[in-house]
Amino acid sequence: MTIAADTSTLRDEIAARLITARARTQGLTDCVDEADLIRQHSPLMSPLVWDLAHVANQEELWLLRGVGGRDPIHPEIDPLYDAFEHPRAKRPALPLLPPAQARGYASDVRGRVLDLLERVSFSTGPLVDQGFVFGMIAQHEQQHDETMLATHQLRRGSPVLTAPPPGPAPADVLRLPAEVLVPGGPFTMGTSTEPWALDNERPAHDIDLLPFCLDTTPVTNAAYIEFIADGGYFEERLWNPAGWEHRHQADLTAPLFWEQGGAGQWLRRRFGVSEPVPPAEPVMHVSWYEADAYARWAGRRLPTEAEWEKAARFDPESGRSRRYPWGDDDPTPARANLGQRHLQPAPAGSYPEGAAPCGARQLIGDVWEWTASDFLPYPGFASYPYKEYSEVFFGPDYKVLRGGAFSADPVACRGTFRNWDYPIRRQIFAGFRTARDADLV
Repeated sequence: MTIAADTSTLRDEIAARLITARARTQGLTDCVDEADLIRQHSPLMSPLVWDLAHVANQEELWLLRGVGGRDPIHPEIDPLYDAFEHPRAKRPALPLLPPAQARGYASDVRGRVLDLLERVSFSTGPLVDQGFVFGMIAQHEQQHDETMLATHQLRRGSPVLTAPPPGPAPADVLRLPAEVLVPGGPFTMGTSTEPWALDNERPAHDIDLLPFCLDTTPVTNAAYIEFIADGGYFEERLWNPAGWEHRHQADLTAPLFWEQGGAGQWLRRRFGVSEPVPPAEPVMHVSWYEADAYARWAGRRLPTEAEWEKAARFDPESGRSRRYPWGDDDPTPARANLGQRHLQPAPAGSYPEGAAPCGARQLIGDVWEWTASDFLPYPGFASYPYKEYSEVFFGPDYKVLRGGAFSADPVACRGTFRNWDYPIRRQIFAGFRTARDADLV
């Protein structure tokens, strides 16, 4: 986000981000009954009522206690809402706050935080400099909102969420090239100046890349159906060895939530509604292993994380890295599909106003994009303000995703933002695009 220069405006911006996040949290929890709030809809996810109290507990820990020096409101619940203390699958068995108490706790904490915000000084150390810790909490809540949205997608039952569909693809979509060329040479990856950037996005450092070609848009459902029809799920040569083993164990034959209807038509379940798979939308709910296999089938590969970021941020005319593909200004509805404004991706080729200098579209929003890279620290990385945010996840077990999705809020999505997950994960709102070396014809 663009941070205000004066303290009064900064307070207003922080309050707006916190209020936006809380309104989304309430919308995702108020739309279901108490039984649904406490039910675990998948062992991959927490009960919604756990997320509700967890975001409040983190807000209390970091803002009321850490910044404000307040005594704990309910110290006995801290272990219940420690994400590292209890795996998601075991959280329903914990003595969690019931829905009414969880809502009351969240409301109490938020009221006190807004009072604190009115008098806090932003010049007492790095934790509050430019409102960093408040921004961290706003991002944390929005990340949990995205997790709760994934829980809603896994939930069985009548639809409870609604949103207007995105508009049709722009008129020029049929004239778009299949791929764009990203020039070789150095660029600055990461950031040392983005005020609310998290530790794994830091520090800025120079990377020198060879030229490469990147899909103009994310891979579509129609293209992925061709992969399925050509037997891609049954060709061992296309699959990473661990992916091939997982494909058999999990019996993967199509993206999650897809099933084949009559006359060979593919259907999908989307937030409780069964509907035909839209051919023009980016494919979604595929694992890293599926994305990697598709890329091999297409004679291509997944882009590295550095390649993805250069495509999204590098401006050849100025030689600098932008905050976003379109420039340094914050996202708008004309530039990207973010913030749960819609409950699905827009057609591939949408948002020409959000295009990168290289010509690629939808690098921000619509679907998270798997990259070829493991989640690793940048040179000079320093964990801040706690090592459990990033440091404990570094290594080959996790793959990096970039770009955000319709489910991600702008406060937690930017050109440097890094997401990560296990390569088997499919419940997340993830798709991909492919790349190739520019010297291959």
